[in-house]
Amino acid sequence: MAREESGRFRIRSGLEGETLVAKGLMKKTARNETLRLLPDLNVVKIGGHAAVDYGKSVMVPLLEEIGELSREHQILVVTGGGGRVRHLMEIGIDLGMPTGVLAELSSKISEQNAIMVSILLSKYNGVRIHTGDLLNLPSILKLGILPVVHGTPPYGLYEHPPRVGSIPPHRTDTGAFLMAEVLGARSCIIGKNVDGLYTEDPRKNPDAEFIPEIAAEELMGMEMEDMVIERMTVELLRNAVNIREIRIVNCHVPGNIGRAIRGEKLGTIIRAR
Repeated sequence: MAREESGRFRIRSGLEGETLVAKGLMKKTARNETLRLLPDLNVVKIGGHAAVDYGKSVMVPLLEEIGELSREHQILVVTGGGGRVRHLMEIGIDLGMPTGVLAELSSKISEQNAIMVSILLSKYNGVRIHTGDLLNLPSILKLGILPVVHGTPPYGLYEHPPRVGSIPPHRTDTGAFLMAEVLGARSCIIGKNVDGLYTEDPRKNPDAEFIPEIAAEELMGMEMEDMVIERMTVELLRNAVNIREIRIVNCHVPGNIGRAIRGEKLGTIIRAR
């Protein structure tokens, strides 16, 4: 700290006088290694539309599997919103709600699913946590707790306006990825109701081609009409530091989550490069 002639104290900093947007500065601040808070953590996203909305027949065996896996593996369960978010979006868009308001509202739905999932995981010490609790995860996991958090990123009213339309671009797939990235997790697994990524929706086109593995850049370059994963998740993966791949699996198939955690070959792997 230094005292200026005016009498004002000034804190000395290596970044003093920088705009924090200069390209040269960006390169200078690049690091070869970033602290990984939870390198053994497996982030498992359970989609609302993909799983929760199916009710007991899908959710009970799925959560039994995750609960048993949590006895041997560190797991963070992330929930999506599902059909209720779609209903809310339709009404909100019809009423002219801004993107930030739609994001704020939709987070309440994925949060409701997190509460239900944590209760269903009670016998495995399932506890619903908030996004603000993520930095406490090392202690939470050491206590034998299975944390469940909703996946909507906390942009809320500050959600980025999309390039086209008004649907918030950062939703629950993206939230699961961002949590895995900032925590330096071991894996990011996205549970869906299909076997992975296809060139088209296989439920609409049975001849759609399955994609077992693809680079994020290549996938974005395909300009697909529809994808089973949020486009923003794939865009962000390209610049990720800790998470170098995302795995999409069919969470309706018993054993798939465990196989994905063990690194077995199944589903679709989207690689950063």
